[in-house]
Amino acid sequence: MALKTYNPTSPGRRTMTGATFEELTKVAPQKSLLVPLKKKAGRNSRGVITVRHRGGGTKRKLRIIDFKRDKVGVPGRVAAIEYDPNRSARIALIHYVDGEKRYILAPLGIGLGDTVEASDDADIKPGNALPLNSIPVGTLVHNVELDIGRGGQIVHSAGAAAEILSKEGKHVLLHLPSGELRKFHNKCWATVGQLGNIDHKNIKSGKAGRRRWLGWRPSVRGSAMTPRDHPHGGGEGRAPRGMPPKTPWGKPALGHKTRRRRISDKMILRRRK
Repeated sequence: MALKTYNPTSPGRRTMTGATFEELTKVAPQKSLLVPLKKKAGRNSRGVITVRHRGGGTKRKLRIIDFKRDKVGVPGRVAAIEYDPNRSARIALIHYVDGEKRYILAPLGIGLGDTVEASDDADIKPGNALPLNSIPVGTLVHNVELDIGRGGQIVHSAGAAAEILSKEGKHVLLHLPSGELRKFHNKCWATVGQLGNIDHKNIKSGKAGRRRWLGWRPSVRGSAMTPRDHPHGGGEGRAPRGMPPKTPWGKPALGHKTRRRRISDKMILRRRK
């Protein structure tokens, strides 16, 4: 993937960059793998905003992605590399020999006509899915399971990859993209390779409107609010906080640990921070 720049016809265009989409081979998605996606604007089932700064954006449909890779022993052919508006990575349309079609996350280096497979003895090449105990140390993987049989839950974004560092007993040690060192059960599945679209992190929006197209609304500083709306608000002029930084609801922020104790914490050898 490469990035393109734009003629500086406006201040927003001057620094804007975008994807060239040269790796895509098909524009129209597979209709049988589409489902409607209703906008929720950051609200839960009761209509309460639980995620701020969301809303609007262009219409989109959800592509059904095969995160479980449970077509064990059935080879498939890469029929297309497509754009997915719901994620930063590209997706690949797979035609299996039994006639079924599925989408998977497209790893770096995969192309039209390539064969992918999910099995215990599959080749170690991008796009193939195997249990962690069948993948050699030093291999880059993505779409890694946290729980056996639950499907890939982490390492989904563009350019992401986790590295297998060692194997000991029933566990495999992985170095995650966040820098965290974490143990996984050796029967958890993962897909070989680094995810494509690696230049996604270098894209510059250029203007606020481009963020609105993606469904992101403006974020207002607490110091610009009134005291009733935010603990940092109020005062004459640009007043200092006068307190440790807090959230709009008065909870400590910026460095205060909020993570609850979880059973899976014992699998973390080194945290990302």
